[in-house]
Amino acid sequence: MTFDFAASEAVGVGWLNTAGPLLVWVIVLSFVFIECALIIGLFLPGDSLLFAAGVVLASHGAHASAWLLSGAALVVAVVGNQVGYYIGQQTGVRFIARRGGKVLNRHNLERAREFLDRKGFFAIVAARWIPWIRTLAPLIAGAARMDPRRFMLATTIGGVFWVPTLVLIGYYGAGLLDAIPWVKTVLVWLSVAFFVVGTGYGFVRYRQEMRRPVEEDPENEYPAAA
Repeated sequence: MTFDFAASEAVGVGWLNTAGPLLVWVIVLSFVFIECALIIGLFLPGDSLLFAAGVVLASHGAHASAWLLSGAALVVAVVGNQVGYYIGQQTGVRFIARRGGKVLNRHNLERAREFLDRKGFFAIVAARWIPWIRTLAPLIAGAARMDPRRFMLATTIGGVFWVPTLVLIGYYGAGLLDAIPWVKTVLVWLSVAFFVVGTGYGFVRYRQEMRRPVEEDPENEYPAAA
C-alpha cells in the first residue's frame, strides 16, 4: 500500500518523500528510548511520533520497514523501561519532584505511585498508553523493588500493544486517506506538526522544571530492599 507521489505533491505533502526511512528509524528509536528511560521523556510526544512515523513510511511504500520498525521500536521501548527501572532501583525517586514544579511535583509523583500500587502488574501494562505515567512507572517500579521478571513481562506486554499499534495504524491508515485528499493533508500535517511543536515545547518545559530545586521528602521514599 503506497501513496501516489504525484497526488501527494498536489495536496501539499510531497515533502514527506524527502524524509527517508533511515531518518525515520533514527528519530523513532532515539525518542522511544528517551521517553521510556529518562525523565525528559515525560515531556515528549511519543504517541504522535509513532503514528507520524507510520505515515512517513507509507509515503515511501516501505511496507517491510514499517513492520521491522515496529519490532525494533518495541525492543527499544522494553530496553528503555529496563534502564528506567534500574535508575529507580539505584536512586529512588528523590531527585524527580521539583519544588513548585508544574509537572515534576510531589502530587503527580504520588498519583503515579498510587496508580501502580492499586493496579500492580496491570498498571505497568496500561502505563504504555498514559503519557506521563509511561515515563514515571519504571522509575517507581524500580524504587519499589518490584520483581524484575514481573516488571519485564508487564512492560513487554504493554509495549506489544503500544508500539506496533500506533506505527501500523499510521502506515495503513495513510493509504486509506488517498481517497479523500484534503482529509489526508489535514491529518498528516496535524500529526507531524503536533510532534514537532510538542517536542520543542517539551524541551522548554523540561528545562523550566529542572531549574527548580529538588523537593526533598524522605518520608515518601520507597524503602530499600532488605
